[in-house]
Amino acid sequence: MPDPLPGDLHVRTPAHFKALAHPFRHRLLFALGAGPATISQLAAGLGAAKGTVAHHLKVLTEAGLVRPAHTRQVRGGTEQYHERSFRRLAGGEGDAEATAALLGAVAEELVTDPDPLLHLRHLRLTPEQAHRLRSTLEELVADADEAGPGQPRHGVLVALYRRGAPATPPE
Repeated sequence: MPDPLPGDLHVRTPAHFKALAHPFRHRLLFALGAGPATISQLAAGLGAAKGTVAHHLKVLTEAGLVRPAHTRQVRGGTEQYHERSFRRLAGGEGDAEATAALLGAVAEELVTDPDPLLHLRHLRLTPEQAHRLRSTLEELVADADEAGPGQPRHGVLVALYRRGAPATPPE
């Protein structure tokens, strides 16, 4: 049995960025968040071909984002289960393609929820205020307790970013 999942996986390496640049790989990671699964289970759950799932799982495994979980003997062979190698994915800096893929995959999930919570607000913050807000948000996500198996899964996406437009002088 593999070791328990560590907490955050910080996206930093070129292999991470490459693996996360495809929206389907995010969908696989979301699906594996429910627990270990086989290629057949993932393909059925995601409505994809087994070959597609196998290819993308290989990329995620080579990047260290997915790992073998356990095997199970079944009639005619052995089933290999796969699991995420982390509990939470902490975004990387500097890779717009991977960020866009993550947001695209989240958007696909978000539109299927009949009552999503989604807020966007732009604030003027000092560096100290931004740091405090970031710390508060990170703590809130880290301290959220899971209800356990059998309960519905919810996605939590937290972002704090500085707008690209230059600051406008106060009027």
